[in-house]
Amino acid sequence: MKPIAPGTVIFHRFRGYGVLTAVNLLTGWVSARFGDEQRCLDLNLSSDEVQHADGEPILFRLAAPDRMPHARLMDMVRKLHSAGYQRLYLHSWPKESGLHWRWHLFTGCRNWFQRPWREGWYGSGADYIFNPVMGWGDLPGATTDELIDALSRFDPEGLAQALGEDEEHTLWFRRVCTALLPGYMYSLEKRLNPDGSFSDVLPVYPVRQGLPPYDGPSLPCPPGWNKRYHTDPVVRDYFCCF
Repeated sequence: MKPIAPGTVIFHRFRGYGVLTAVNLLTGWVSARFGDEQRCLDLNLSSDEVQHADGEPILFRLAAPDRMPHARLMDMVRKLHSAGYQRLYLHSWPKESGLHWRWHLFTGCRNWFQRPWREGWYGSGADYIFNPVMGWGDLPGATTDELIDALSRFDPEGLAQALGEDEEHTLWFRRVCTALLPGYMYSLEKRLNPDGSFSDVLPVYPVRQGLPPYDGPSLPCPPGWNKRYHTDPVVRDYFCCF
């Protein structure tokens, strides 16, 4: 089945040809505008017999899709690491509401706090469920190789900055991917132990509904991560005012 996204031309036997304006792959509902109508029509992919423009049926997959792209991104980063792009890092953390997770790819120096932001290298699960693309010109459901190809064409200069060695992080990332993929992702959120100290265990979450909680081995946080929360005390001179 061909992928769908906002902008896909569809055909409905009662409405004719139209264009999708919104897609929710978690529920199977889409919105479409037909002809010169000003209002969008909500359609259910499992019951409204929506078709592609060439007549191919659009069927709703009963298996729950990924709620977030993090597992796909992890597989892509792991493959780029093996190709020599070891200075490529994936940061992920929950939104304040706790309903979705953000993701951020960055290159160059491994600084988890002061990360360089490049357009198209970050996103949110809140946008992904309605438009399941990364924003590099990729298609929904693209394979790992297709994602890499789309990113290299979208921002070759940015990807070139990931060339280099970071064996410590690469080994950690490979271990994490082996333990978590394809159903789980890690989050670099701040988590406290019962005694109030910062936890060294990596938080793990499933990327789709219906998966049980992660029960695998505990995974450490990435190299250099805990330094973000441990700073040396400031020595203040008695006669200085701050």
